[in-house]
Amino acid sequence: MSLPRQRLITIDEFFKLRESSDNLLEYIDGIVYMSPSPSTQHRRISGKLYAKLFNLLEETNCEVFSAPYDIQLHKDDIPDDKVVIPDISVICDKTGLQDNKYLGVPTLIIEIVSPSNQANDLVVKLNLYMKYGVKEYWIVNPLINTVQIYSLDENNMYELIDVAKNSGIVTSKILNKFTLNIETLFS
Repeated sequence: MSLPRQRLITIDEFFKLRESSDNLLEYIDGIVYMSPSPSTQHRRISGKLYAKLFNLLEETNCEVFSAPYDIQLHKDDIPDDKVVIPDISVICDKTGLQDNKYLGVPTLIIEIVSPSNQANDLVVKLNLYMKYGVKEYWIVNPLINTVQIYSLDENNMYELIDVAKNSGIVTSKILNKFTLNIETLFS
């Protein structure tokens, strides 16, 4: 027995759908994903990450954005754009900043895993961000108190450069002085 086919939509159809919806929607490969409403713990973690990055980047060329903020992933050599709403985005190439979204590829993205979107963050977005060239991708998983950091290598493939569970310090490879104490993050 086969499953019914899901109808794929165009990015223009997606933007029309977004205009008539109050939901947080993402668009990947013709499929619309609804982002879950964040839990209290999710918001606390997001706030700590945003505050730390905001202070760190205040007098640099980079800027930090927190959800909800649309990132329309775009590269000239990839034919189809995707629209995602990362929990945290660090943007150093500001030429793509528009009134209501960013068009381009952020330097760093952080996703905070929720029970309903684990596969999306751990598989779909990991591969998507690697394909578009996001230099560093952090997966913060409060379900198991873990932070994983992936960084693009010389072959534009993600390599796991740091991981910590329950305790320890993790450090960014591309943002000088961006380190996190895992115990403080999840407390």
